[in-house]
Amino acid sequence: MRYIEITVPAGRRQAVIDVLDEEGIDYIVSDETSGREYAAVVRFPLPTRAVEHVLDRLNRVGIGDDSRVVIIDAETVISQQFDDLLDRHSQGGTKGERMSRQVLRTKAEELTPAFPIYVVMLLISAVVATAGLLADSPAVVVGSMVIAPLIGPALAANVGIVTDDDGLKTSGFAYQLSGITIVIAASIGLALLARLAGLEPGGVDIVVAAELQERVSPNLLSLAVALGAGVAGILSLTRGFSEAIVGVMIAAALIPPAAAVGITVAWGMYGAASGAAILVLVNLLSINLAALATLWVAGYRPQGLFEVAPSRRTTYTYGAAFGVGLLVLAAPLVGVTLLDFHTTEVKSAADKEVDSVLEDPQYEDVEVESVEVLLDDDYPLRSIDRVVVTVSDTEPGPKPVLADQLHEAISEHADDAVVEIRYDVTEERGDDRREYVVRTSERE
Repeated sequence: MRYIEITVPAGRRQAVIDVLDEEGIDYIVSDETSGREYAAVVRFPLPTRAVEHVLDRLNRVGIGDDSRVVIIDAETVISQQFDDLLDRHSQGGTKGERMSRQVLRTKAEELTPAFPIYVVMLLISAVVATAGLLADSPAVVVGSMVIAPLIGPALAANVGIVTDDDGLKTSGFAYQLSGITIVIAASIGLALLARLAGLEPGGVDIVVAAELQERVSPNLLSLAVALGAGVAGILSLTRGFSEAIVGVMIAAALIPPAAAVGITVAWGMYGAASGAAILVLVNLLSINLAALATLWVAGYRPQGLFEVAPSRRTTYTYGAAFGVGLLVLAAPLVGVTLLDFHTTEVKSAADKEVDSVLEDPQYEDVEVESVEVLLDDDYPLRSIDRVVVTVSDTEPGPKPVLADQLHEAISEHADDAVVEIRYDVTEERGDDRREYVVRTSERE
């Protein structure tokens, strides 16, 4: 419920009262004596769902920018007339809240902090995310998401689009783009310091860390996080759910990938950096597209006679731009997803072929230790580099016939990848037990 207070300009008092009477609203009118060209002050309670409708009607009779409208929360209203009004504005038998367009703008602005605070919080988030990725620590990476204040800008930009508020829209997009830039720059600086200090050796393939690897070679599942974050963000804003939890979801889609860009740039791995950058842009577009679509479907848009069409065109323009950009940038994610499926198929086929070959009685002492499908380092669009089969045996030395059979069987499924056979040999002499690996020749 909301409690509304409106200062009524001279000459508009009766028009306002007529609207309130027609709507069946219980109101109080008092004279305004400040001498500032206001005739009266009107106060009345409203169901949350009715706020937007009533304010739009009052706007059409002259309650515009030259009036002051104050909207505050009301805990309880005891009035039969208000109960009737509440029933009339319920939808589908429910009395659930739908935040008014006017309150929505204010809420979006409140969620966007002052720029200096925004920069400081993002710098802290970038430091924590970079440290977490370098240390391969999921807990630390999650901590960086909690710190980042990204929900406000993401929602403000799209609230500004659908309500035709250019100031809110511009500040929202400016905050988003500057925020991503700040995180990437801070991550580059911290990663360079870590590398120069020897905390992470420069010759190491840094993307072997699981937390980093999944962000430099992303697949289509990454879209689910960003799209869900955009929808959930708007629902949290309009329905009064916890914005803090949804803010973590939005940060999860943006902060770690942006930090991954900085780390891979610091290591000179520009292919991996491009993969992470694509993920950042895809997630940014997905969050904004999902938020914009959710707002429009929920009916948030200017209601004036001459405002609807321009707002609709603007929303369609931004929606189309987000959609086209998303389709173009999602192409590498589709390639990675298809590679994941293909890798799984090759792994499954290789497992079956190895088991089939080792069923031969002459290999009864040979056991398969592992079958691995390894990818190359050509990020972000990688390919299968080699299939490595490790078998164990109690007899030293490789078995050329076994190697030939395994090569022939697996090569049918491995395309042009190298097939490599390794022997993990266990040799026992009395109480002396020795284990060593013999690596066979490789075949393409």
